[in-house]
Amino acid sequence: MPAYDNPLVAELETVRTQALGELDTMSDLTDLDAWRIQYLGRRGALTQVMRGIGQLPPQQRPEVGQVSNDVKAILEAAFDNRVDVLKQKRLATTLAQEQLDVTLPGFPVSLGRLHPTTQILREITGIFADMGFQVYDSREVESDLYNFELLNIPPYHPARDMWDTFYINERVVLRTHTSPGQIRAMQAFHPDPIRVILPGMCYRYEQVTSRHEMMFTQVEGLAVGENITMADLKGVLENFARRLFGDNRRMRFRCSHFPFTEPSVEVDMDCFLCNGEGTGCSICKESGWLEILGAGMVHPQVLRNGGYDPAVYSGFAFGMGPERITMLKYGIDDIRLFFSNDLRFLEQFS
Repeated sequence: MPAYDNPLVAELETVRTQALGELDTMSDLTDLDAWRIQYLGRRGALTQVMRGIGQLPPQQRPEVGQVSNDVKAILEAAFDNRVDVLKQKRLATTLAQEQLDVTLPGFPVSLGRLHPTTQILREITGIFADMGFQVYDSREVESDLYNFELLNIPPYHPARDMWDTFYINERVVLRTHTSPGQIRAMQAFHPDPIRVILPGMCYRYEQVTSRHEMMFTQVEGLAVGENITMADLKGVLENFARRLFGDNRRMRFRCSHFPFTEPSVEVDMDCFLCNGEGTGCSICKESGWLEILGAGMVHPQVLRNGGYDPAVYSGFAFGMGPERITMLKYGIDDIRLFFSNDLRFLEQFS
């Protein structure tokens, strides 16, 4: 029996004609989806007719099956085409209603900015470059030997209590200060005179407060040569302070102690928050002064560890915290802001 004489073929033709007729009237994507379910869904009209193919004699199934597949392909193609037509129509209507000018330029791309610490580091580097200092990069993961012992801090020395250290293992640490770079710089350049600064990150396992962070930057300075004195150190630091803060800020030197310098000093600037008065100020602890760096003449033993003869050479060293200096320069009252990733804070330094 030919396929075209089969009642299922006539039923398929009826479904095709009816479905295409209704499709042409569809003007909404919601109605269009309902049409898809009605005719092409799992329980749709076409599916119900196709289920009858299994009841046919085996010799008729291939031809009727081919007809049903052709009808299904026609309806699916017509559906996809109608979807495109309705989407284009909806877009045209939207553009007309919103009066969107597609030729207008897009929104500007937000550009990144230098972090305030990076900005102050570049300013510090520029000031010391004018005084003949070059930048020397040193490692952040250090051995106990360079971080402590070669800086005149043996294992039993009480000065180790000043640094709450992150230990990788018994002999490897995250550097607690940039001073290990002093030894590496001296070993790299001796016996020539040197003037270097060593910027980089330091790490200490300590409580985070408005004045202290467990991760911070430092800039180490080192000068080694013949006939270098404490007067040279003071002259360099006073010139640096005037260049960075201006001539109106006050600066003072206090006696101190560091195992790797002798004599040692700490350098303070008048507090920005209370103008040096100290009354009720939490930043300077009511002292009127805020420490910005430690310094001193390089200890003879440290010179020897670096390869220099202390009978011939002398030198000075200093270390400062750029975040603390940035706080002084811009009146910032909490060091935690530098690592909080708050754009409201960071965008002020664009």
